[in-house]
Amino acid sequence: MKNAEIARIFYEMADILEAQGVDFKPRAYRNAAMSIETLGKDIEDVYKKGKLKEIPGVGESLAMKISEYIETGKIKAYEKLKKKFPVDMKGLTSVEGIGAKTALVLYKKLAVKSLKDLHRAAKNKKIRKIKGLGLKTERNILANIDFAKESGKRIPIGKALPSAINVLRKLEESSTVEKAEIAGSLRRMKETIGDVDILVLSKKPSNTMDFFTKMKTVKKVLAKGKEKSAVILDDGLHVDLRLIPKDSWGSALMYFTGSKEHNVEMRKLAIKKGMKLSEYGLFKKQKMVAGKTEEEVYRKLGLQFVPPEIRQNSGEMEAAAKKKLPDLVELKDIKGDLQMHTKWSDGSDTVEDMAKKADELGYEYICITDHGGNLKIANSLDWKRVKKQRKEIDKVNRKSKVKVLQGLEINIRKDGTVDVPELLMKELDVVVAGIHANFKQDEKAMTKRMLKVLENRYVDIIVHPTCRMINERKPISFDKEKVFQKAADEGVVLEIDAQPSRLDLNDANSKKALGYGCMLSIDTDAHSAETLGYMHYGVGTARRAWATKKDILNCLSLKKMMKKLK
Repeated sequence: MKNAEIARIFYEMADILEAQGVDFKPRAYRNAAMSIETLGKDIEDVYKKGKLKEIPGVGESLAMKISEYIETGKIKAYEKLKKKFPVDMKGLTSVEGIGAKTALVLYKKLAVKSLKDLHRAAKNKKIRKIKGLGLKTERNILANIDFAKESGKRIPIGKALPSAINVLRKLEESSTVEKAEIAGSLRRMKETIGDVDILVLSKKPSNTMDFFTKMKTVKKVLAKGKEKSAVILDDGLHVDLRLIPKDSWGSALMYFTGSKEHNVEMRKLAIKKGMKLSEYGLFKKQKMVAGKTEEEVYRKLGLQFVPPEIRQNSGEMEAAAKKKLPDLVELKDIKGDLQMHTKWSDGSDTVEDMAKKADELGYEYICITDHGGNLKIANSLDWKRVKKQRKEIDKVNRKSKVKVLQGLEINIRKDGTVDVPELLMKELDVVVAGIHANFKQDEKAMTKRMLKVLENRYVDIIVHPTCRMINERKPISFDKEKVFQKAADEGVVLEIDAQPSRLDLNDANSKKALGYGCMLSIDTDAHSAETLGYMHYGVGTARRAWATKKDILNCLSLKKMMKKLK
C-alpha cells in the first residue's frame, strides 16, 4: 500500500515549497497528504478505478503526480525539489522550533542536511552566528534534539494501524488463513509502536508464509520460517507474522498482546493458584485447562475479562478479581463530534460534506469549529464571516439528518484571555479554546494562563489541552492538579483530540482528569470529511484511561449534551 509513502512525499513537498516562500501550494499538498494518509483504502485500487480526484483535496495536478508515482515509483517534481534542497526535512522539522524556512536557512548557511549535521552545528556554536536565528535558537536545538532523535524510533499509531489493517485484510482474504488478529502494543492502542505483531491460524502454514512474504507491499523479507516470518513493508513498517495452534489461540493472543507487566502478574496469579500460564496455554500439572480463548483463561484464573487497552498493570488485575472493571466507552457510543474545520478556515471540505460524512457514521450532531480570532495562518473567521457561515449552516440543517452546530476554535492568549469578544461567543452554540502560541511559558505562568481561561463563562471545551504533537513537540507544562480541579469546578470540558498526531489529552492525563471529576470529549479535529474517521483513535485513548460513556460529553444525546455545557 503506497498511501503512506505518497502522503510523506506530499508533506515534504509542502515543507520545501513553504521554505521557498511559495503561496497556496503548500496548503494544497498538506490537505491532499492528510486525505491520503487517512484514506482507509489502498490508493492503488482507487487509481485503477480512475477515482483519484474523488479523494478530498486531490485535483487534476495532484492526481497526475499520484498516478506518476504508482506507475514509475517516482514524482519528477519531487525529485527536482530534492535536488535543490537535499535535506531530511522530516527529521529537521521534528526538532521543536525548527520549521521549513529555518531548515532552508540552515542548509544554505551551514549545509545542514540531517539531525546529525544539526547537532554538530549547534555543538560547535555556529547557529548563534546566523542572523535571525542566534543563541536562543541554538540553545533550543540542543535542548530538543535528543527528543527528536528518540521520537523518530517510534511509529505513530496513525501510520501503523492503517498499514497493519491492510495486511490483516489481505491475510483474511487468503484461502489458507482461518483467523488473523493484530496483537502487541497496536492492539492495546498505544500512541506509538515499535513493530507490528500479527497472529494467524492456518490450514496450510507453508502456503501462508509464502503468501505473507510475497505480498506486493513487502519491501524486504527479514526472516521466513515455519512458525514465524518477518518483513519490512514499503512504508517502512516492520511486521512479524506468527502461526498459532488452534488450542493455544487465546493464550498466545494474550501473551503477544501484553503488556509485559500485565503478563508477569498473570503468570504470578497462575502460580499462586497451582497452575502455569504461557503462550501455549494454562496448565494444571500436565493438563491444559484453558487456552482456546482469552476469556477462558481469565475465567479459569477467577478474573473478569480485561480489555486489551488497560492491560498495563495499573490496577486492572485487582479490579478484575473483584469483578469491578468498568464498561469502557466504545466507538458505537459516540453520538457526535465537537471539533472540526471546513473550507471557511483551514479545512478542505464544506459544511455539507462534513454533515454527510457524519450521517454515514451514524452521528446525531456535529459542531463546526473553524478558527476564529487572530490566528492568521488558519484563515480565521471574523464576526462578519461567522454570520455568513451561520447562514450556510442553517441551509445545511434544513436538509440534513445530522444537526449541525456552529462553534469557533478561539485562541488562549499568553495571559489566559481569549481573542474573540464575548458578544460573538454568546451567539455560538459551542466555544472551544486552545493554545496555539507561546508554548514555552514556565509552569507557573502556564498554570495561571490555564486557570484564567477556565474562568471564562463562554468557554465550553479546552481543546488539545497540553498542545503536544507526538514525536514532534513536547507538551506544555502546567500544574495538572490545579487545572483539572478548576476545570471540574467550572464545568469546562477537556478534550481528547483524536488526531493520531496529537491524542491529547493522552491516556495518563485523561485518567488523572477523570479522577478530579472532569468531563471529557473525544473529537477528531478533522480538516476533511474523511478524517472524521479519526474518532476510533480517540476512543482507544479514552479506553486506556478507563473512561466509560458516562465520562464522555459526546456520548450524550444532543439535548443532554447542550444542557451539560456550562
